[in-house]
Amino acid sequence: MSKLKILNFQYNLTKKLSRKPLKSGSAKDRELSDLTPTFQPDTDEMKMVFRKIDRNKDGKISSDELRALLESLGKKDVAAEAAAMVRAADLNRDGYIDFQEFMDVHKKGVTTADIRNAFWAFDQNGDGRISAEEVMAMLWKLGEGCSLEDCRRMVRQVDKNGDGLVDMDEFMAMMTCTMKQA
Repeated sequence: MSKLKILNFQYNLTKKLSRKPLKSGSAKDRELSDLTPTFQPDTDEMKMVFRKIDRNKDGKISSDELRALLESLGKKDVAAEAAAMVRAADLNRDGYIDFQEFMDVHKKGVTTADIRNAFWAFDQNGDGRISAEEVMAMLWKLGEGCSLEDCRRMVRQVDKNGDGLVDMDEFMAMMTCTMKQA
């Protein structure tokens, strides 16, 4: 399920675009402070994610490719958002996101809040648990055809309490198992 990190990329760019001044002592302050653990994503996994978003395999991500990703996740009217995401990450101003720029988006690491946001994207019915059916639905949205039985196997691998579902703690452990804590 390492392909879930595509969602982290989207959330990191969205946060970069919408950062506003913070009130002192807010939960957002703590999220951005050293008190909240951050994790450095695995470079090999990030290469896989980058290649997944780079649909035409030219070594760079265009706003059209980001738009297609956002639309596959169910967002509507995202052309302007995708273009803004590219502008935010495109440090050399060539109109695309190359792999180094992609990694720069994550240079501060992935926070537990990023991972929680990814969890809620999968938990479509909002019950605090992810079923095999919800995994399958999200993977299909991401262009990963997967059988229900394969998704059940994935859930079983992550499901530590044996209830047949993935809760937040199990999801957090799965998402951070290949990352180094920063």
